[in-house]
Amino acid sequence: MRRIATLLATGLALLATTLTSTGAGAAPGHTVQTLHFTVAVGPTGTQTCSVIGDLYLPAGASADNRVPAVLTTNGFGGSKDDQAAWGAALADEGYAVLSYSGLGFGGSGCKITLDDPATDGKAAQQLVSYLAGTPGIAFTDAARTAPAPALDVVQLDAPGDPRVGMVGGSYGGSVQYAAASHDGRIDALVPLITWHDLSYSLAPNNLVPSSTQRATPGAAKLIWALGFTGIGIAEGVKNYPADPNRLVGCPNFADFVCPAVVAAGVSGHTEPWIVRELRERSIVSYAATVRAPTLIVQGQSDTLFNLNESISTYRTLEAQGTETKLIWGNGGHSGPWAPGELDLNTSDLRASYIGGRILDWFDHHLKDAAVGTGPEFAYFRDWVSYDGVATPAYGTSSTVDVGGSQRMVLSGTQLVPQGAPVAKGTSKFLAGVAGLPTSIDPIDAIGSLFDPVSSVPEVDLPGTFASYTTAPLGSNLDVVGSPTLDLKVSAPSSALTQLTGTSGQLVLFLKLAEVTPDGTATIVRNLVAPVRVPNVNAPFTVRLPAITHRFDAGNSLRLVVAGGSTNYRGGFTPTAVSITTGSTGNALTLPTTP
Repeated sequence: MRRIATLLATGLALLATTLTSTGAGAAPGHTVQTLHFTVAVGPTGTQTCSVIGDLYLPAGASADNRVPAVLTTNGFGGSKDDQAAWGAALADEGYAVLSYSGLGFGGSGCKITLDDPATDGKAAQQLVSYLAGTPGIAFTDAARTAPAPALDVVQLDAPGDPRVGMVGGSYGGSVQYAAASHDGRIDALVPLITWHDLSYSLAPNNLVPSSTQRATPGAAKLIWALGFTGIGIAEGVKNYPADPNRLVGCPNFADFVCPAVVAAGVSGHTEPWIVRELRERSIVSYAATVRAPTLIVQGQSDTLFNLNESISTYRTLEAQGTETKLIWGNGGHSGPWAPGELDLNTSDLRASYIGGRILDWFDHHLKDAAVGTGPEFAYFRDWVSYDGVATPAYGTSSTVDVGGSQRMVLSGTQLVPQGAPVAKGTSKFLAGVAGLPTSIDPIDAIGSLFDPVSSVPEVDLPGTFASYTTAPLGSNLDVVGSPTLDLKVSAPSSALTQLTGTSGQLVLFLKLAEVTPDGTATIVRNLVAPVRVPNVNAPFTVRLPAITHRFDAGNSLRLVVAGGSTNYRGGFTPTAVSITTGSTGNALTLPTTP
């Protein structure tokens, strides 16, 4: 167990720098100064926290030559140091950059609150005030006894209102929404690979129509929750000498986190009070107050915050009139970015597609430059060859719904096109074996870091799943978006146990795989769609995580309905499940490109 914990800690620490690069030092085009801040946070503003940050100023910036600013912070487990290349590159593009360690990380004080707007959002708001020239916030020493001069080089839209944008990934993405919900002075956001609804992220239920906003709790993620908890506690232990209070109660976390992790681990789902706490820390609860133009970047290789999260945020912001555009890149928490797509180890952000889009977004909104901000929706296609910048590999669309759809009907053990003859048949399997995994899927969080793990093919234990496979495809099949599955199952024991509440409901795990002619099946991006069925007596619809994937001609597409998953806590009551085909009611709908 100790070795597993070490692997998790190592893997998640590496993932925290997926979007960043390490290193320090100033290039000729800018200067760097480390500053220490005191911020007042909490619902009543009475809690004091320390923040450490690095201020990057472009050469020539002065009170007579003011420049716009960018505020950025780290992903979970990271620090300001992870963002050195980011800060230097933006400074060399003419921006004043304040890169800081988020609360609970990298030398900044107080506990981790999971980007609570009242805590992390308020902290960022006060750093925005520093950029506007407000005195008394910044200090040049760690003891915070030597006040730094008020900053007078940032362009102002009005007294106390700086021209400022925010950028960052994962934990450093959600804090942008939290900050913008408090602070209308923020002029542009670029959140990368972050969440819409943290209760969906950590215990997803993919039922439609609720999807990421649902009443029925889903299945708790095991590996991600274990890894994040371990890293957060380790960060608190490391900083114990400077801030002993961080280990009081729930170590280095807001007090609700520890009992929530235990409760979800035991029951396999999130109780209403956990859902409430997680949603309070998610844009799903406060989107109406986020009005800054937002460029959303989400990753296709992401089992933590899948593409559905970005769809929900995009649609929500668009519906309320907030200027929003969406990019689906190749990388994410579970895999790397493609060459020429996003590389922050270089000082030339325009050498990558996403880097160039970010600079255009800031130049347009912060510098009033006459540059376009790119297509409404862009998605990386890993089947397209290119050299250099990844632009040719990106498909574009004026809407997130890029094309048509193809409906495939469950027929015996096959998937057949809508309109083809449908065979009768019944598949039977067992679900809910004491909440234990019944599959050998690649492991979330660390699977992408270790080839022997990530290369494991999709395997489910006999008698614990049903699968439906197409004939070998006669041509390439390109899928962009969220597949949906209409399904009716029979589970007589669940029909009784569901009357006792959430723990008695049927839990299933759905996934799409591509199957080669030799029979090897690989889950697309290792994405699994848990579904907790509130009423097994009625048909239901599942929205699977969105994908951008080409199923190659000659290969087959397979739908798997399983009773357990390596990475989730499943149902606890062994339940016999059967799926009967013979009508067009049970069917998979794929969003396809034109």
